[in-house]
Amino acid sequence: MRMYDIIAKKRDGQPLTQEEIDFFIEGYTNGSIPDYQVSALAMAVFFQDMNEEERAAITMAMVHSGDTIDLSDINGIKVDKHSTGGVGDTTTLVLAPLVASVGVPVAKMSGRGLGHTGGTIDKLESVPGFHVEISSEEFVNLVNQNQIAVIGQTGNLTPADKKLYGLRDVTATVNSIPLIASSIMSKKIASGADAIVLDVKTGAGAFMKSKEEAEELAKAMVSIGNNVGRQTMAVISDMSQPLGLAIGNGLEVQEAIDTLKGQGPEDLTELSLTLGSQMVVLGGKANTLEEARSMLEDNMKNGKAIQKLKDFLSAQGGDASVVDHPERLPVASQTFDLEAKEAGYIHEIVADEIGHAAMMLGAGRETKESEIDLSVGLVLNKKVGDYVEKGESILTIHANTSEVELVKEKLYNNITIKSGNIDKPQLVYQIISE
Repeated sequence: MRMYDIIAKKRDGQPLTQEEIDFFIEGYTNGSIPDYQVSALAMAVFFQDMNEEERAAITMAMVHSGDTIDLSDINGIKVDKHSTGGVGDTTTLVLAPLVASVGVPVAKMSGRGLGHTGGTIDKLESVPGFHVEISSEEFVNLVNQNQIAVIGQTGNLTPADKKLYGLRDVTATVNSIPLIASSIMSKKIASGADAIVLDVKTGAGAFMKSKEEAEELAKAMVSIGNNVGRQTMAVISDMSQPLGLAIGNGLEVQEAIDTLKGQGPEDLTELSLTLGSQMVVLGGKANTLEEARSMLEDNMKNGKAIQKLKDFLSAQGGDASVVDHPERLPVASQTFDLEAKEAGYIHEIVADEIGHAAMMLGAGRETKESEIDLSVGLVLNKKVGDYVEKGESILTIHANTSEVELVKEKLYNNITIKSGNIDKPQLVYQIISE
């Protein structure tokens, strides 16, 4: 078998076999196939696409290129959730304890963030003492005991995907649906999930800017998951403006606490219940989405969800008292209001630019070496569709410096106020299960 022939075959629009895909992934991982040939194949895939069988095959080839996580010692159906990313996306902090509170095991492997704010682990480390440096055995025991635990990404998971992504990044082939879908799904499958719920974002703060692109990606990932024996569902949700109100690590933890108590922002609460309902059904604890949602809403009201968060935090060394005393979370030394320069309706809050403003304060990482300030960030006081008076606060800046003029300038440039009213954006556009 020759890589030249595989490239030519895909260049001419023909489907590749499982054996051909395995050959190229194995050869690229071990170094016997050079970058320039894989670059040529990636470009051929970019233009010629892949069918469902090819997409499943490349996903599993990447899964088998390295270690896989065995979660078979954890009781029950393990359901993982993946978001394609956004600004103020606090859903994991809400979903993990909420879904665990109805008995669905949440065995979460998470990483650190690179971008607007920290990743799930960075956010959780806003809680004094919380740590993810636990053994695999302890991880399994904690999930069996509490139905929830979070561990850092360990081992040599999907090395083929890491190499292939690095190559795509410099050869203008990142925006390929089969390559994006297989990249995401290979990591989820290698992490040991039995079932997967996907939150595919669309809008200014999302990787997929249009609803059509988001739908195409969601369908591709759901198809891959179901084709390789993982029950998979996807929700397409809005990221034209930040989700919830808080953008920043400690601020998002506080918002997650409020949401689990039933006092969170309307959009974050709704999306958490939508995604959580999917997880509960896939986890076998409810027969319908309506039944699952009712169970989750009950546990927000009766305190079981917030108690599960306390159990989870304390089991991994965290100070669970922050749940009742959020002032014990990291707090910035100064706050500043961004006041409206005119009266009117908020027409636009450009999500990714607002995220960049939070990063300018220190809430995120520009490079892997950057230090995150867990106390800083932004809290929105108005969302798209809300009316604001001249001089009224649109948002509050939480900072550890008084030098915030550049941050304010970026915010003003990316928040639009007009005299005419506007409808609030739709939150969930579509649910895809097959």
